Amino acid sequence: MSYGLVQASYVAASVLFILALGGLSNQEKAKRAIWYGIVGMAIAVIATVLGPQVQSYWLLVMMIAIGSVGGVVVAQRVEMTEMPQLVAALHSFVGLAAVFIGLNADMMLSTVEALKAAGTPLGEADLSGFGQSLWKKDAVEIAILKVEVFLGIFIGAVTFTGSVIAFGKLAGKVDGKPVQLPGGHMLNAGALVVAVLLGLLYFNGAGIWTMVLVTLIAGFIGWHLILGIGGADMPVVVSMLNSYSGWAAAAIGFTLGNDLLIVVGALVGSSGAILSYIMCVAMNRKFINVILGGFGGTTGPAMEIDGEQIAIDADGVAAALEEADSVIIVPGYGMAVAQAQQSVSELTRRLRAKGKEVRFGIHPVAGRLPGHMNVLLAEAKVPYDYVLEMDEINDDFPETDVVIVIGSNDIVNPAAQEDPNSPIAGMPVLEVWKAKQVFVSKRGQGTGYSGIENPLFYKENTRMFYGDAKASVDALLQRIS
Repeated sequence: MSYGLVQASYVAASVLFILALGGLSNQEKAKRAIWYGIVGMAIAVIATVLGPQVQSYWLLVMMIAIGSVGGVVVAQRVEMTEMPQLVAALHSFVGLAAVFIGLNADMMLSTVEALKAAGTPLGEADLSGFGQSLWKKDAVEIAILKVEVFLGIFIGAVTFTGSVIAFGKLAGKVDGKPVQLPGGHMLNAGALVVAVLLGLLYFNGAGIWTMVLVTLIAGFIGWHLILGIGGADMPVVVSMLNSYSGWAAAAIGFTLGNDLLIVVGALVGSSGAILSYIMCVAMNRKFINVILGGFGGTTGPAMEIDGEQIAIDADGVAAALEEADSVIIVPGYGMAVAQAQQSVSELTRRLRAKGKEVRFGIHPVAGRLPGHMNVLLAEAKVPYDYVLEMDEINDDFPETDVVIVIGSNDIVNPAAQEDPNSPIAGMPVLEVWKAKQVFVSKRGQGTGYSGIENPLFYKENTRMFYGDAKASVDALLQRIS
């Protein structure tokens, strides 16, 4: 395939990726948007493999086959509830690839410089592809290349170790509470200064050992940075790491002279940053505080909670639903863990068949990944027009007869508005307590993922519907025909 045809293919792939991103903003267009992305990636891979400077086809085919089989196996085994940790794990691969490519680029540069120093002509140097492009670079271009290598390695290493810790926290393999070594932020700042100094040495010809040390230091920064962020901020962290992986890919795109990597990396990096900002607004959090500080901090003693949690059984909830005219369901991570979305969908169908208005209220950070609840409900065939965002439905709670909260805690916590000393003070929440009756489906009396007590559970109009979410909803289905 000629160079011109490869570049044309890259342009087509870039357009398809842009269409994919644009389509994902709308649930009804999302399936078509995903196909745009699939076709775009297929074009990108084929054009790259068949490019004029590519060699060792047997190795490429073998790696593509291994990656494809691995992707299919993972996709078949991973449940929708495990999507957040899968996304975090995949981000780590992007970061690791950026590190390897950066180190390899420096080794190739050293080879080219050694050949030039020995007076070897280009025709006898046995170079191809990337090696030939390095040969043609002048001193200024080499200096720029080293900056690109440094940035790619640094961002890639931070992304790799940070994503591994994010995966561990989301999977429950690492404690969700924020943890920092003695020195905290100063330790991270000191490591950053050392990495920059090593970068300056590298720019002045110190050798690849500086980049190896930068890899280790940046890896430590990523590990310590994400370890110090609380579990409740993980949705923001995942989108942030997505942004990091994009910028790492863009930096490597500049290193390799690959226009498609630059464009796609910029798309991923900018979209991830914008998403992180939107989520921080939804949580009333400053982005820099999320990245540097874990989940909130108290300024005084927490508000005392009066009352007790009153339990209710399936018969009581079913009777209230039979009498209600309007129902709002607020799903959270507990619904995902229990795999209750199909049962919830059937409950919705039966209630609407009785002439009742049933809708869903979705908080921007419900679950552990942006759009987590929307995906689960779409998978369960819940019509899109039943599903409303927080801003669209919050004003309707005072006129709502029954609210069913399924596995949510922080996003329905009135302490965000009532307790200025709460770690979530000021965070926009779904005001479910304003409804006439609230039923909270949860396993037990423990706090949520962030460990913050919820006064909602003690309010007079709230009843606790204890038990596994799927089993609880199935019990309602036995009583509601």
